[in-house]
Amino acid sequence: MKSNPDAGPDAGPDASGRADERASGDARPVGGSDEQEDDVFIPLRPFLRGPFLTGTAGNERLRGRERKMALRADRHRGQGGVPPKPARGLSRSDIVTAAVTVADAEGAAAVSMRRVARELGVGTMSLYWHVESKEELHQLMLQRVQGEASAPESSGDWRADLRSRAFAMRAALLRHPWAIDFLGSGPPSGPNDARDGERILASLDDLGVPAAVGMWIAMTVETYVIGAALREVQEIRCQRGAEQAQQSMTAAEIEMMRAEVYRVINESGRYPHIAAIMDAGLDPDAPESREERFGFGLDCLLDGIAARARAGWPVPSAPAPGYQRR
Repeated sequence: MKSNPDAGPDAGPDASGRADERASGDARPVGGSDEQEDDVFIPLRPFLRGPFLTGTAGNERLRGRERKMALRADRHRGQGGVPPKPARGLSRSDIVTAAVTVADAEGAAAVSMRRVARELGVGTMSLYWHVESKEELHQLMLQRVQGEASAPESSGDWRADLRSRAFAMRAALLRHPWAIDFLGSGPPSGPNDARDGERILASLDDLGVPAAVGMWIAMTVETYVIGAALREVQEIRCQRGAEQAQQSMTAAEIEMMRAEVYRVINESGRYPHIAAIMDAGLDPDAPESREERFGFGLDCLLDGIAARARAGWPVPSAPAPGYQRR
């Protein structure tokens, strides 16, 4: 079992364990203790993708330094040592919150143990009393986002359940766009991810789908959400760029530029459908229509799943051996 960096007779505010932190989004166990739930996913960590450690020589050196610092904190704790005062004032949840805040503002690549420590006003070593490595911190950040995208308990209405999950996931990804690159693939990264997967599959029981097809449906909906969220993030970035570019222009110059675009498209005669949209005054990327557009696409997808349920399900090919019991 992984050592608990918050345990110990003098661990200050963190000595009460991690249950409160897990409830706040770091992880939500589906059964058993927090430590037992962590143990389920520890063997999967080498297979999980992350933005920080990619196997280069430099990153191997970083892993080595982190292991030494984590072992040093563990050894000090095992000998009854008292954590430094700044470490006693921290919690794992504080660290994850600071890391997510940095990633939200500057992207996942900006997150480092040193940067997070600076944001918290403590020394880097203080973090290792609570988090063993930057790689573990990254997984905790993803668990936080997944906690915000929680799937509902099965209500008996598969469509309502998938729709609720899709809107929750979209909202979480728009709050934390860096997470788009790291969610939605690979094995479960922690209790939040596994819990949500189990709930989604349970909500599909009434459709009578084979297990593999249920997973395909869940993956299809998740793929739509990730793609739609990515498009919205791109729209937001593009509009911000346009607003910056137009700051030096007068209202008359902006209107003249738009009129010229319309004239070129309309007079060319080659784009009648685009011209019709412009004639109607429609902005396909209008911020106020984003949620409605997302719901429209999602309903089209769910309509397709319902139609497929009436027509019958495909017979899935033999599964790959990766998750088979040996």
